Amino acid sequence: MSPVKMYLTGSCPYCIQAKQLLKQRGVTEIEEIRVDMQPAERLKMMEITGRRTVPQIFIGDTHVGGCDDLMALDGRGGLLPLLAA
Repeated sequence: MSPVKMYLTGSCPYCIQAKQLLKQRGVTEIEEIRVDMQPAERLKMMEITGRRTVPQIFIGDTHVGGCDDLMALDGRGGLLPLLAA
């Protein structure tokens, strides 16, 4: 299974929703980077993604985007193949 990395904050409902979906799809480990506790990581996230909102989700080397992007990917049937790659 491809590694999953997520930039998030502790109180973000979209972050919680994204984590729940990933767990439903079999992800057992998510590298969580808390940008609310590590401001330098938010700057790094913004440089990499061009976005400032959380969550920002990476599966392997692929930037999936935020929660809505993750849900849309799953709806199109693209999430499981990406996780399996």
